Amino acid sequence: MQDIADQLNVWHRAGRAFAVATVVSVSGSAPRDPGAALAVDGGGEAVGSVSGGCVEGAVYELCQEALSTGAASLHRFGFSDEDAFAVGLTCGGIIDIFVQPVVPGAEPGLDTGLAYVHSGTPVALVRAVDGTAVRLGATLAVTADAHHGSLGPAAAALERAAVLHARAMLDAGRSGLFTLASDGRPCAPDGDATVTATFFAESHVPAPRMIVFGAIDFAAAVARAGGFLGYHVTVCDARPVFATRRRFPTAEEVVVDWPHRYLEAEAEAGRLDGRTALCVLTHDAKFDIPLLERALRMPLGFVGAMGSRRTHHERLDRLREVGLSELELSRLRSPIGLDLGARTPEETAVAVAAEIVAHRRGGTCLPLSSHGGPIHHDHEARPRRIA
Repeated sequence: MQDIADQLNVWHRAGRAFAVATVVSVSGSAPRDPGAALAVDGGGEAVGSVSGGCVEGAVYELCQEALSTGAASLHRFGFSDEDAFAVGLTCGGIIDIFVQPVVPGAEPGLDTGLAYVHSGTPVALVRAVDGTAVRLGATLAVTADAHHGSLGPAAAALERAAVLHARAMLDAGRSGLFTLASDGRPCAPDGDATVTATFFAESHVPAPRMIVFGAIDFAAAVARAGGFLGYHVTVCDARPVFATRRRFPTAEEVVVDWPHRYLEAEAEAGRLDGRTALCVLTHDAKFDIPLLERALRMPLGFVGAMGSRRTHHERLDRLREVGLSELELSRLRSPIGLDLGARTPEETAVAVAAEIVAHRRGGTCLPLSSHGGPIHHDHEARPRRIA
């Protein structure tokens, strides 16, 4: 619900009740990821989306029902349902949607969690979406060192386990479902335990970082593409005449520093993680080698470097000379970008962005029209059935 956090905060601060419908699980060709949300206030105003238009009408009505009854509920929409065509989800996917009424002041965990989401504070919003161990909609707001809200005095062990589980997901920046038995033990959703609770942990973390090294014309296009993909983009170059705000107006930061020195400083400050993408466009060994020597030994999400195939092979030889192993070298995506036949900086930026998305999501990089496989690779696992 991060994309509608501002509006939810306006309603919440005004004391207006509203209902939030959140995608908690997807399978197949579902159009939105877990965490996508649609909210409806008491006056009928709606913000957000859960399906890109497929089932918005049906979910809107469920939100109005939740506002009327005050009860949370879990629903499934999918191609296999007898009313699939009626609600419009004909893409072949399955989405599970949790609908929850929100009354400001009634749920401390939810109140605090919404405030954290609005302020940008990293938080996992944990809601009970199924099971018999706790009330549906019971909410915890879990940060790195604290949590707010309660599952009730009879569920202390369950609450401790849920907090630990959600904190691990927050640390990894992941959102998803997990199921616990009443004593806090992890269990399968359809396991032997008769008293369980299934939670949806929605991690809200700062945008992933993209660092573009090399203030060249291609870098400006890559920076724009990175911003479009939702990255917090930094452009870094040791040459002050090139690394200027005027040349990179869309980047959040433009830094004048030696690339390897800047990378080390960011790593020491804890501002890099497994989602960070590095695009090395300097095309100059005196910058590239010290930078890549360090980057390929860090647990970063993507490390790519620009250059011809000859440059790539020479770069690998130099990196071997400074001690990098073949396993470390295998992490380097070079020459950077998919083979689109790109020529211009803008076309090259599309190729680079496409490779980053494919690497992150597990795509094949083949045209969808050339195979009959899944469209969404990171949601292939079919979710459990919901009665």
